[in-house]
Amino acid sequence: MGAEMRAEHASFLDTLPPVEFACIYGSSLHPNNFDKKSMVDYILGVANPQQWHAENLKLNRNHYASWMVHLGGARLMFKYGVVRMNDLVQDILVWESFYLSGRLQKPVNVIVDNSEIEKLNFVNVKAAASAALLLLPSKFSEEELYAKICSLSYMGDLRMLFAEDRNKVKKIVQGQFKLFQKMYNPFIEEFAAQDLLRLSSSADQKVNLIQDCGLSTTCSLVSSLPLPLRCHTGMKLGEKKAIDESGRAAQKVAIKKEEAANYIRKILRRKVMVSSARQAVAGLLTVGAVHGVKYVGSKMKKAWRSWW
Repeated sequence: MGAEMRAEHASFLDTLPPVEFACIYGSSLHPNNFDKKSMVDYILGVANPQQWHAENLKLNRNHYASWMVHLGGARLMFKYGVVRMNDLVQDILVWESFYLSGRLQKPVNVIVDNSEIEKLNFVNVKAAASAALLLLPSKFSEEELYAKICSLSYMGDLRMLFAEDRNKVKKIVQGQFKLFQKMYNPFIEEFAAQDLLRLSSSADQKVNLIQDCGLSTTCSLVSSLPLPLRCHTGMKLGEKKAIDESGRAAQKVAIKKEEAANYIRKILRRKVMVSSARQAVAGLLTVGAVHGVKYVGSKMKKAWRSWW
């Protein structure tokens, strides 16, 4: 991202009340995106969202739908979502809703980080890489790995059924490939050092990966998942049964890769379906019905074009 564009994005924050965390995500990070009219998407972390919105209402009344103005709570080229910092941290660590954590598993441009969220996000990024490996076959390309990571937060997304480009994941990965490499190479190298992965280069100099699909590797990957997901997967497979009926310690059941993958898919689809529906409704209420319908309509046009 050029210095001029970075300054423009940072200057937008000057029009808002102070935030503890701010990052940009989406198509604006595409190296070849020169469309000045494209929407710039922000995630803003604040201590108290209600208080922040009350202050922002005084500064930027036009950012809110008319009915929200009357209640005391945009038609912009900047779109921002505001989240309580505690909720942001919770989602990064345990994938509570898997909405913000899913966003942060893809490349973002961090502008403000007063709480070291970027460092904390390493846990989330490693977990995403681990989940993707559990869902992938024994042999795959580097691009397929990033595509699987990217697709985690779209599994079960209701918008993918009618309002999103069916090639969205492919376009995100291809457009931000070097950013994905920078983001995930440390974890690929870590897994390779642990003999969970082997890297090889093909004739076209593309990196291909081979993973061990045995029980030991599967358990190692599962151990990198967020605790609630790890525990849920383990309980479903009998791993967490600490004592048997006689009161003695019970033997843990080894987790098979296919079983772990199936439970991960089910859990993430359920989380994404709930959060995507909630965000769709919140978006319509926030920007107003007319502008919400226009926005969804434009998304649907892009989706329909991708099918023809």
